[in-house]
Amino acid sequence: MTDLVLGISAYYHDSAAALVDGTTIVAAAQEERFTRRRHDPSFPAQAVSYCLAEAGAALRDVSAVAYYEDPALKFRRVMASYAGAAPFGFRSFRDTLPEWLRWKRRAEETVRRELAALGPGAVPDIICRRHHESHAASAFFPSPYESAAVLCIDGVGEWATTSLWHGRADRLAPLAELRFPHSLGMLYSAFTYFCGFKVDSGEYKLMGLAPYGTPRYADLIRERLIDLKPDGSFHLDMRYFAYLRGQVMTGRRFEELFDGPRRRPESPLTEREFDLAASVQQVTEEAVLRLARTAQQRTGETRLCLAGGVALNCVANGRVIREEIFDGVWVQPAAGDAGGALGAALAVAMDGGAERTHLGSGGDAMSGALLGPAYRDEEIQAYLDGAGVPYTRFETDALAARTAAELARGKVVGWFQDRMEFGPRALGARSILGDPRDTEMQSAMNQKIKFRESFRPFAPAVLDTDAEDYFELKQESPYMLVVADVAAAQRLPAPEDSGARGLERLKVHRSTIPAVTHVDMSARVQTVSQEANPAFHRLLTAFKAETGCPVLVNTSFNVRGEPIVRSPEEAYRCFMRTRIDVLVLGSFLLLKEAQPAWTEDGDWRDEIPLD
Repeated sequence: MTDLVLGISAYYHDSAAALVDGTTIVAAAQEERFTRRRHDPSFPAQAVSYCLAEAGAALRDVSAVAYYEDPALKFRRVMASYAGAAPFGFRSFRDTLPEWLRWKRRAEETVRRELAALGPGAVPDIICRRHHESHAASAFFPSPYESAAVLCIDGVGEWATTSLWHGRADRLAPLAELRFPHSLGMLYSAFTYFCGFKVDSGEYKLMGLAPYGTPRYADLIRERLIDLKPDGSFHLDMRYFAYLRGQVMTGRRFEELFDGPRRRPESPLTEREFDLAASVQQVTEEAVLRLARTAQQRTGETRLCLAGGVALNCVANGRVIREEIFDGVWVQPAAGDAGGALGAALAVAMDGGAERTHLGSGGDAMSGALLGPAYRDEEIQAYLDGAGVPYTRFETDALAARTAAELARGKVVGWFQDRMEFGPRALGARSILGDPRDTEMQSAMNQKIKFRESFRPFAPAVLDTDAEDYFELKQESPYMLVVADVAAAQRLPAPEDSGARGLERLKVHRSTIPAVTHVDMSARVQTVSQEANPAFHRLLTAFKAETGCPVLVNTSFNVRGEPIVRSPEEAYRCFMRTRIDVLVLGSFLLLKEAQPAWTEDGDWRDEIPLD
């Protein structure tokens, strides 16, 4: 197995490991799924062990280890940033410097020691790739395109915050980049912070909040915060931001500009937060659209690949697709830092002469993002029997039919099948499912199962062959990374007295699938094909046969503040802690009413940090 390359991302957030054999992706997983610490930044020891085990390999079988960024270059950027902000930020500098001097600037040596601790044998060469190169490689090399423009947008890597690349066959050529501190990701995170959400995890909440508001601050953002050029390049006025000082994202000037102090986390949301979210979302979309047009003009390509944390802004992705700047857009499902592990591994593999063997197959190389651990029925049954858990075992088609019948009765189902997803989205392997026609489903799932804010929308999973009947979608969306409007045929007449504002808008029923229709008539769509996910496709087909509706509510199998479940034991624990009615583990179906009483010491929710 001389072509195996192990990719690692670590030490910031969402650490992960990925293993490739040439350009075949063998396995990939985030460390958080093993440690149960959300966004775990530590060395991904368990994820590495899983990837090697999946390949039946040992570290000695790996030809090289690829690290997702250049620590020495990042160290120089951090020091230069502190120097530029001096005398401000001294406390953060004092607290941060020892760690950087001790090991962070030589993170590859720390990686070497951690790998050596996993078992006997020599550690392969460790090759550091640049952060945005890792993003670009993760976007282009697994994509279905022979050639494409590649756009990477995030907070910051070493210096780059936005980069443009041209991918052709087995090569990536860098064309342009924007540098720190001028960052679209940091701009969005500043508003995430100011609206009371956690940076690096709460940005998707801000995106979900935006449709409740009006963009009344958008002009102010354009006038004071960001000088956005026609080509998508931009410059931030750093007088309004505090992240160069290392402690917080915004300061006094920001508060004066936006009508008062930052919202305290967990306090009630006000119209100001709705409007701030709508405003920064509008500006972000404008920037992404301009960058996409420039990418097309600079490369002449008709296809676009996206990665970086901002590529998880599925509303902006939907805008790019609707504007028809490109004939096709492909977004890396693990677009954030976790995907950097995969990109670094692929970049090293391509340098070693690997070929993109999946081209011409009509699909990408991500295997539907189902790249994590799987559990055989024998393993699941051993757990259930050992725990004394009652269950019923079904054959394949009967399982889908019975589950579909339970969903049609209004039951909420925990669905655990096949390999776990790589990336932040549950795609029908570790999912909680519900009937999208149920007018109470969105509220019930948020408050009684997910234990999260009521405004958060849920995503629809739809049979790929039926997607156009339900959504105004111009291309497939297998990774739930594109927002599209609900099709006109599914919309309901607006009630004459629907002048609801803010969160009251949740109570207005807008379509035949109200549980997945956001307040602006949009939905974050996942199209499901038989090839990518046979088990989930079979269930959707059975639900359509039962109800006539080929759509299900699909949300991640977890509760607020914890990672998506990985194992049968974690799935059962989540099932019993929440008001999920039915649990399907492989071929086994469990009913909540048949389960023994569940007891724990203390309240488990007190142990989970809110995000």
